[in-house]
Amino acid sequence: MKYYLISGEASGDLHGAHLISALKKLDQNAQFRAWGGDLIQKEGATLVRHFKELAFMGFWEVLKHLPKILKNIAFCKNDILQFNPDVIIYVDYPGFNLRIAQWAKSKGFCNHYYISPQVWAWKENRVKKMKSCIDALYVILPFEKTFFEDKHDFKVHFVGHPLMDYIPDFPRDPSFLNDLNLTLEKPIVALLPGSRSQEIRKMLPLFKQVADHFPSYQFVIAGAPGISQKQYSIYTQNSDVKVVYNATYNLLQNSSAALVTSGTATLETALFKVPQLVCYRSSSISYWIAKRILKIKYISLVNLILDRAAVLELIQKECNPKRLILELQDLVEGSQKNNRLQKEYQQLYSLLGSGGASRKTASLIFNQIQRS
Repeated sequence: MKYYLISGEASGDLHGAHLISALKKLDQNAQFRAWGGDLIQKEGATLVRHFKELAFMGFWEVLKHLPKILKNIAFCKNDILQFNPDVIIYVDYPGFNLRIAQWAKSKGFCNHYYISPQVWAWKENRVKKMKSCIDALYVILPFEKTFFEDKHDFKVHFVGHPLMDYIPDFPRDPSFLNDLNLTLEKPIVALLPGSRSQEIRKMLPLFKQVADHFPSYQFVIAGAPGISQKQYSIYTQNSDVKVVYNATYNLLQNSSAALVTSGTATLETALFKVPQLVCYRSSSISYWIAKRILKIKYISLVNLILDRAAVLELIQKECNPKRLILELQDLVEGSQKNNRLQKEYQQLYSLLGSGGASRKTASLIFNQIQRS
């Protein structure tokens, strides 16, 4: 069968790649055409667009790049018509994907959505559109099933979180510390400033100021795919801050604490049981708009899933060097706070399923397509 997959971010590339791998085990004649990144391409999919050309963050940034976005939408529609897939699989990335899904349904294509748009946070009116154009929705957060089925009468599949497939048994690399000239005798602090250029421009200068205050700590940036070493060096020159690529999980395994921009990275950090500060700064316009339309109490997935302030979130003006320095020192040296946080992380594990999200989703997609 022919599968067309659309993802638009680094996390979508990761989860999309694992889904493709699972589908190939069920369908030996599968053909894949995809929007994604290096991981999806390594799984044998023909890559249409790389996500680094697609990732725009914030309302102003989206508005500024609207002509390019509209051009990509038109190109995607034409590419789908030419490929004529048996199923289109959407991975998160809602602003783009829901437009394509609505069009695709009108053309008779089968639409499956893996990792739901976060309509519980904003744009809840999108649920009506999703019900009309999505044939099957696979959700990964426990509260999403209740949200869709009880509140909106929209039957969905809770498949567990895909991170539970990778993190609990992630192997330890004994050479990681030596390769970076790091030692466990001094605290290692992971810096995860985001995967988009806009995020890095906002967060990394701030993280650098914090790093300069702690000469006895070792600070390491988890390099994002599509972001060059040169882009990081603009902000890290004249410092001992290191950058490591394709080793975020190895870094978290060895870290005493982490400064994390909101997103999937907050959940990854928690599942490695690393004490963290969630840090977020955006443009004034984007933040002003977000404050008026977002319907969530927290910005980190950890707090949203637990429905309480388990990890500290520092947003906009609260996200400043003085506050970060104070809180980071407390995080690294405060054993009582860390004990409480580890109990929160343990509860998080129990809520996210036992693993196998990619395999379960692939099986549901394959079986439904075969039946139809």
